[in-house]
Amino acid sequence: MDNRERNELFETAKSFIREAGTTIREKIDKPRTIETKSNADDLVTEMDQETERYFAEQIKSHFPDHRLFGEEGFGDEIENLKGLVWIVDPIDGTMNFVHQKRNFAISVGIYKDGVGEIGLIYDVMDDILYTALRGEGAYKDGKKLEINSYKKPIEQSILCLNTTWLLPENRHVEHEGIHNLVKKIRSTRSYGSAALEFAYVAEGIIDGYLSLTLMPWDVAAGAIIVHEAGGIVTTAEGKDIDMLNRTTIMASHPDIHKEVVENYVELKQ
Repeated sequence: MDNRERNELFETAKSFIREAGTTIREKIDKPRTIETKSNADDLVTEMDQETERYFAEQIKSHFPDHRLFGEEGFGDEIENLKGLVWIVDPIDGTMNFVHQKRNFAISVGIYKDGVGEIGLIYDVMDDILYTALRGEGAYKDGKKLEINSYKKPIEQSILCLNTTWLLPENRHVEHEGIHNLVKKIRSTRSYGSAALEFAYVAEGIIDGYLSLTLMPWDVAAGAIIVHEAGGIVTTAEGKDIDMLNRTTIMASHPDIHKEVVENYVELKQ
């Protein structure tokens, strides 16, 4: 795929994501069916399904040789990332969508042979589009994002962290260790949408995002955007991300990444 083809793909993907967002805004106040998946907190609506179906139809129509890796089952059976693969979360932050009718996003990452080429995160209700092309930087509505343009000590950092990781019965972390990490930083936040939390790292609104269980569609676009903004994205253990399976994530300003990862690794031992 040469630059011309990639730019054309980028513009087409932007048109898809904006059209999908327009449909969601138009239907935001209509009654909807809400179901649960793995547990009572894992929600899905007919709008999640309708949005992913839209992407599946558009991709098949415009790019029949591309594949879709999606959350709601309208894509392909994906066992590898060979060729061009769209990794789509049709509504990232479904609980926010249901309860708040805001603070959710459409997330689209396009990968070629396992390499992230295009990242798009669309804050639907605020009509804000975060974008990135590999090697060309990250942008918020056309304004370049550069989080490594300022220094950030960990003691002055705000870390995005789901507060459920602080519960003593949580199997993923040692209770005392995670509390020690939280005490070291300035504060924590939780926005309820992994895609937006990645976007906020890229924008510098928060300094890091730590999650202990995300799926590829939660990560695909955000990893590209944070990297292109000058941040670092790894697993919480500091390793490369597996874009086919569930993973931990640490996305952050480069000044704090190593120290947060080291703290996490220490508390796991």
